[in-house]
Amino acid sequence: MLFTIDLASPTPLFEQLAASIRSHVMAGEARTGERLPAARELADSLEINVHTVLRAYQIMRDEGFIELRRGRGAVVTQRSQDYAQLASDITRVVAEAQRLELTQSALSALIRKEWE
Repeated sequence: MLFTIDLASPTPLFEQLAASIRSHVMAGEARTGERLPAARELADSLEINVHTVLRAYQIMRDEGFIELRRGRGAVVTQRSQDYAQLASDITRVVAEAQRLELTQSALSALIRKEWE
């Protein structure tokens, strides 16, 4: 897996890294039980601080995408596969909204209403 960040972006590096990991997992490029690179190794390859990687990993843990295990590192969870299905469902919903010429704000309002 190749994780990417943009040093010129105004988005914090840890958020960019978390988004990159999230997209790889949701695309099925990382399977349940698969280990992500060690924080130090990933930090070195991206030329960023190891604490930035650890913060991204903590976000991913809090979202349920990975487990952080002492001695094993970051491991992709089964729950992440559920997120991949949700992403697929959202793609279909967005396509249908576009077909109906629904605006983004209208679709967002529908989702917010359903959420409540």
